[in-house]
Amino acid sequence: MHDIRLIRETPEAFDAALTRRPGVAPVSGEILALDAARREKILAAETAQAEQNAASRQVGAAKAAGDEAEFERLRALVGAKKAEVAALKAAAAEDDAALSARLMEIPNLPFDDTPEGADEADNVEIKRWGAPRAFDFAPVEHYALPSVVPGMDFEAAAKLSGSRFVVLSGAIARVHRALAQFMVDTHVEQNGLTETWTPVLVREEMMLGTGQLPKFGEDSYQTREGWWLVPTAEVSLTNLVAGEIVEAASLPRRYVAHTQCFRSEAGSAGRDTAGMLRQHQFEKVEMVSVTRPEDSRAELDRMTGCAEGILEALGLPYRTIVLCTGDMGFGARRTHDIEVWLPGQDAYREISSVSVCGDFQARRMNARFRPEGGGKPEFVHTLNGSGLAVGRCLIAVLENGQQADGSVVLPEVLHGYLRGRTRIDATGTLV
Repeated sequence: MHDIRLIRETPEAFDAALTRRPGVAPVSGEILALDAARREKILAAETAQAEQNAASRQVGAAKAAGDEAEFERLRALVGAKKAEVAALKAAAAEDDAALSARLMEIPNLPFDDTPEGADEADNVEIKRWGAPRAFDFAPVEHYALPSVVPGMDFEAAAKLSGSRFVVLSGAIARVHRALAQFMVDTHVEQNGLTETWTPVLVREEMMLGTGQLPKFGEDSYQTREGWWLVPTAEVSLTNLVAGEIVEAASLPRRYVAHTQCFRSEAGSAGRDTAGMLRQHQFEKVEMVSVTRPEDSRAELDRMTGCAEGILEALGLPYRTIVLCTGDMGFGARRTHDIEVWLPGQDAYREISSVSVCGDFQARRMNARFRPEGGGKPEFVHTLNGSGLAVGRCLIAVLENGQQADGSVVLPEVLHGYLRGRTRIDATGTLV
């Protein structure tokens, strides 16, 4: 959500930044018109209230003086002004709701260093790590590996739930769990994040706070009771500071959580239907940081490094790109996507997206901090990022570790989590 004062004071600059997003039109004229109408009604209500108060004070004097005509006139004026004040306040409240709703629909302003572009073709690569392995056989996708087939059952999942679900069992389920544990342990012990366990059912205002609502409701699931299933733990972790005024000394706050995530995948019909790359239910290790404004840009680079470090420890080649203005999410000011190499697809695919949102989410959540030494509370800055998507990391481990006989050699950092097992043999057994 945007600061209305910023739009009032610098409407041209606001529109110039906003329209760096392709297809987004200038809005300051519309916003300022709504704001002016609201402020005009508020002023009129205050004026009418003052007139009502003045007339109320004069009623007693007229009564005491025995001036019945003046008494009745003033009493009627008080009643009329009371009704006028109520009507103006109601109209101002409607205008205020309309203004807030419109501000909720406007995407965040890109940072100046966010590259301009129309779509993913204009994203900019900023780092590449590791060389894709040279295979002496034709690598296959994860779901086609003989060692994986026994432990990755899409037919059973379809019977239970429909398409875009999977049942994992045996060695595959265990490696999936080991990956999540390794990620959380690394973020806590090496990266200084606080391990957190949060609900996956949240109130609607939590989804509003992080920007999934009102525009993107079709991408998520809502229960009959009104709760929303989180599309990512970003929603629950970021909202831990919703409605709070925290002390500056407590910042930055750095959280990590391993949760189930749920997405309807609206608009993705026909995309990545084979395998478990794009699922309605999946697991993710999510990072969230809450910082002072002056620290958020550096925090983006720090969080990106945390996610990259997981892939490097696993020995998985990747590249990091900066999303252009046409490919960046609604609430972000700058986003770094990390794409892992999948030899079965002969392509890099997204495994993490790390974004800095500035005070965009904080304004929606009313999350502030009290500066050291006192002063007026200021809005915090928020960031979020995958550290990593567990299912996609499983895919990368399986495909990059595949052998000619259909077995999979597992990364060394997982061996301890697997009680010394180092690979999945061609029959699907951890050995």
